Amino acid sequence: MTFPFKLVATDLDGTLLRGDDTVSERTREALGAATAAGAAHIIVTGRSVPWTRYILDDLGYDGLAVCGQGAQVYHAGEHRLLTSLTLDRQLAGLALSKIEAEVGPLALAASRDGLEGEVLVGPGYRVQEGPLPYVFVDDHTEMWTAPLNKVYLQHPELDDDALATAARAAVGNLVDVVMAGPGVVEILPLGLSKTTGLSLAARRLGVKAADTIAFGDMPNDIPMFGWARHGVAMANAHDTLKAVAHEITASNEHDGIAVVLEELLRTGSIAAAPH
Repeated sequence: MTFPFKLVATDLDGTLLRGDDTVSERTREALGAATAAGAAHIIVTGRSVPWTRYILDDLGYDGLAVCGQGAQVYHAGEHRLLTSLTLDRQLAGLALSKIEAEVGPLALAASRDGLEGEVLVGPGYRVQEGPLPYVFVDDHTEMWTAPLNKVYLQHPELDDDALATAARAAVGNLVDVVMAGPGVVEILPLGLSKTTGLSLAARRLGVKAADTIAFGDMPNDIPMFGWARHGVAMANAHDTLKAVAHEITASNEHDGIAVVLEELLRTGSIAAAPH
């Protein structure tokens, strides 16, 4: 049976990874079978390269990865950054002042550019538990002294959706604002999305949007679903992503990627059932 896609694009957190930051054996085998059938696998994540590399190494993943919400294309096998876009720090500072004028003081973190780029965390910013390294700074001005890929925002009272909506309204066309996960609202360069890096990586591999199936769980995956031929939302996905998905699969904890890939490998065609 012919596998109907040449590219499998998977988000990382909430999609490929389970809650404990591991990938199940079933999902590994399904991805391995898809690549044996001729498809390339690309990880497309909001995480910057320094927060992604150790997972790729653990997976034995040696292909291309799109990191930093599309800002970075990384060659995992060569441990080399192929492309990287940075955030205009003056525009970001202006955007932040506009947001704070509307919603009050924010807690901030920032992701520095590069293979070894640190994530700097300012006062009051709530860091998720886990192995991801960061550096605490007690003065926000320290965040602006080197090139950045993104700035993270948190508000003491507003939830993620409310903060993202208010921030989007405040910044206009200065920058883009995305909600990328629980507690993760980000300021990005205007026009940047996962599709930016994914289209560059696909071109390097000689494949097109029409050849691509994409898996995701958060609003920052919406552009990727708009670009790919077929977008699959996890059962645990945000409602706004489910609304634009072609298909909804099981959760990241229940091998949702494997469920879809196994069916494609078995039948050679996309499930006809609507979401």
